[in-house]
Amino acid sequence: QFTRGKGFDTFGPLGPCIVTGVDPTNLRIVTTLNGRVVQDGNTNEMSLSIPFLISWLSQVMTLEPGDILATGSPSGSCTIKSGDEVVVEVENIGRLCNEVQ
Repeated sequence: QFTRGKGFDTFGPLGPCIVTGVDPTNLRIVTTLNGRVVQDGNTNEMSLSIPFLISWLSQVMTLEPGDILATGSPSGSCTIKSGDEVVVEVENIGRLCNEVQ
């Protein structure tokens, strides 16, 4: 299901740069849809902690500096449609704005 739901071309946008040296265990994440806040959470509220995920994944694969771990998102997922603007901002990392195609 996750491959079908999140793995299509243009899905999973990243960038425009990768920020390193940030402690990922306590970062606020805010998502807006057409200017309305639909998600507002913190990495410290995740079902599985960042240290646990890193430990668990490193047991089955080699993790290198700069690797990206897709962890999911705060509650509040909603339906989006063509023309919508989705903005995700992660504290101390940056803001990513995309128009849904």
